[in-house]
Amino acid sequence: MASTADIKNGVVLSIDGQLWSVIEFQHVKPGKGGAFVRTKLKNVVSGKVVDRTYNAGAKIDIENVDRRDFTYLYTDGDGFVFMDMDDFDQITVGAATVGDAKNFLLENQQVTIALNNGNPLYIDLPASVILEVTYTEPGLQGDRSSAGTKPATLETGYEIQVPLFLESGTKVKVDTRTGDYLGREK
Repeated sequence: MASTADIKNGVVLSIDGQLWSVIEFQHVKPGKGGAFVRTKLKNVVSGKVVDRTYNAGAKIDIENVDRRDFTYLYTDGDGFVFMDMDDFDQITVGAATVGDAKNFLLENQQVTIALNNGNPLYIDLPASVILEVTYTEPGLQGDRSSAGTKPATLETGYEIQVPLFLESGTKVKVDTRTGDYLGREK
């Protein structure tokens, strides 16, 4: 058990069986009354942000979260297999934990996985990835009815909107947070 004096940005707390990361904190000592610590917490799994206040000296549970680099190897049923870059151990991460990251995963891609007691919590992808367009309709000259974009299927099977001039086989840069087209890659 730790106390509120141990709260720092980035520390992960266990509250009611869930893990919360400290985004920001402020130690407040009013002129009248006892001191307290005001925190802004982000749920590690869902991303929900809440404000929480603790009395100074209150006991809290600090959890150990280890962020390590992994390489994506392959999909095995509904699990995704990753290899630790340090000791070459392999772990299988469930589809629910991988979430939307599956739309941007290619074999041998580097990712960061947050682990708590050996259990994967979430996957951090790079901000953008380069993927090949496997199928898109040919664009017609002068066609602006759809604001200059058309659907395109990427090599992972994910579909995004791209400009009309792009053709199948083109490599594009895609934002992994929003799934938006960022540009062509040469």
